[in-house]
Amino acid sequence: VQLQASGGGLVQAGDSLRLSCAASGRTFSRRLTGWFRQAPGKDREFVATITWDGSNTVYADPVKGRFSISRDNARNTVYLQMNSLKPEDTAVYYCATSIRLQLTTSPDSYNDWGRGTLVTVSS
Repeated sequence: VQLQASGGGLVQAGDSLRLSCAASGRTFSRRLTGWFRQAPGKDREFVATITWDGSNTVYADPVKGRFSISRDNARNTVYLQMNSLKPEDTAVYYCATSIRLQLTTSPDSYNDWGRGTLVTVSS
């Protein structure tokens, strides 16, 4: 599965952005898909994940209530709607897929990664 994240940009605190993760490959629609982020000088961290059918999701505590993950398997795309953005959300955002069936937040459990998209939130 090949992945490409897009939709990043420079916004002000309180603004919204929607990231997209477009995938190629027939197995994408059957894969757990997650979003991760990496801020300068920090480790990559989990943001959100969604099961292959969209029935279950998990969010990192810092983004709960502000971010929403969804998917459209007909379009081979997973989205991350980010509202009420904060300067601490500034990072490169990556999408990734896992062959595991159960939700997992560990980056090590994800097999395919796309290039990231930069989100910068100014105060």
